[in-house]
Amino acid sequence: MNDLQEQAWLDQEDANVRDCVRTYGCFLTYVLAGRKETSTSFCYTTGLFGIGHPELIVFGLSQATAGGLLNLCYARVRDGHDLMPGEIFSFAGAPERVRVEVFPRPGDVLYTANRFYERPDEFSVPAYQLTWDVEGAFPEDAGYPYGPHVQPAPGTFVLDEDDECGCGCGC
Repeated sequence: MNDLQEQAWLDQEDANVRDCVRTYGCFLTYVLAGRKETSTSFCYTTGLFGIGHPELIVFGLSQATAGGLLNLCYARVRDGHDLMPGEIFSFAGAPERVRVEVFPRPGDVLYTANRFYERPDEFSVPAYQLTWDVEGAFPEDAGYPYGPHVQPAPGTFVLDEDDECGCGCGC
């Protein structure tokens, strides 16, 4: 892709994000896991910072599950419930719990949100990581059935060069 094609594509993506945030209040970016066995997918919001709340990111879930969780959390925030680090909550009918944690260095990952708010990576929008449990165990607990790469501890995630967003652009 040449520079003009890339700029045209970015302009279209910017318009898509802007229209989605205006219409629904929130845009979700899903990044597919790379080819490495230790790679994991993740999904994050764009739009919460505009209503005075950190953006949200979740690791290791399918696109549908991550999107559902983030949309439910967005609705909570939109309705006046500020999520707080250390808070653990669940949703009616769901056995899984979710823990809210500060996500350090969001500028390393939240490209769409920072582009939307015109913020350089070093002055990134803030973010909270949502960590989900499996049968009552969080990643640091005995009995957690997945490796630590599925839900990396906040501040330990490193974007693999072969991870790519769900748009198929290879970014």
